[in-house]
Parts: sequence; C-alpha cells; structure tokens
Amino acid sequence: MTPVKMYTTLVCPYCQQAKALLKQRGVTEIEEVRVDLDPQQRLQMMELTGRRTVPQIFIGATHVGGCDDLVALDRRGALMPLLQPS
Repeated sequence: MTPVKMYTTLVCPYCQQAKALLKQRGVTEIEEVRVDLDPQQRLQMMELTGRRTVPQIFIGATHVGGCDDLVALDRRGALMPLLQPS
C-alpha cells in the first residue's frame, strides 16, 4: 500500500473521520504529524499545502487535501487506485 501521511491535531473530528475512512479502505499505517504538539510542523504543512486546517492528507507524494477532499475522492472511485503501489 502507498504510504499515507496526515497532519492532524488530537481533538479534530475531521482527522478522526479521515483516519476511519482510510482504515476501512485497508490502510494499516498512517504517519501522523501532530501540529498541535509542534508549531514548526504546522508551518511546514502550510508551506507544503497552502492550507492552515487539518487534516492535510498525503498519499505517497500526492496531496489529497482535507477530509472532505478524501471523501470526494473515495466517492469518485479514485481513492483505492491512489492507495495501490505503482
């Protein structure tokens, strides 16, 4: 499976929803970067994505976006192909 990296905070319900969807799709490991514990990580996330909100999800080198973007990707049938190693 393609590696998944997610910028999160502890109390974010959208982060929890995104993690649950990824697990339903077979993702067993998510590299979680807690921006609430390390402000430098939030700055790095903002530089990479241009966004301030969490979650920010990367599948491999592809920036998927936030939870709503992940759900939309899944509904279009494009999430599973992205998760498969190339």
